[in-house]
Amino acid sequence: MRSQAGLSLERLSKLAGVSRGMLSQIELGRSAPTVTILSRIAATFELPVAAFLAPSAAGNARVAVLRLSESQRLQSADGKFVSRALFPFQGTRKAEFYALTLQPGCSHDSAPHGKGTAENLVVAGGRLEVDVESLVYALEAGDSIHFAADVPHSYRNPGSEAATAYLVVS
Repeated sequence: MRSQAGLSLERLSKLAGVSRGMLSQIELGRSAPTVTILSRIAATFELPVAAFLAPSAAGNARVAVLRLSESQRLQSADGKFVSRALFPFQGTRKAEFYALTLQPGCSHDSAPHGKGTAENLVVAGGRLEVDVESLVYALEAGDSIHFAADVPHSYRNPGSEAATAYLVVS
């Protein structure tokens, strides 16, 4: 993708804010990027993160099944934040759907997504705090939030049990 865009490793490094060495390791298959790094690279190419994750859909073009055993997970370096795409990425789709799991005390910062991107999140279990431009919204199971995600935002689990949420990025 970098080559097709005519970008050198150095140029992509500057655009994405990811070290040249890390980009090289990812391209060579020697390193798996964190959620944050993958988000930065995806934003540079104006693609959803799912474009890098889901296997190509086969069979009926009107139906796509993504088995749990085949789904790809992104997780933070410490394993406390896990994001799993819930449907295969297809280029014409304007939304991404994820299951998020945050262990107690986990905090995950998200870089701004592309201009006009929005997030819709519903808490399925546990508690979450969502920080959007330094305003914190406390959410419990069943609560939901919609916000412009083209600004810095973060998620934090202040509870004593794992928090699960479903996220739609559009």
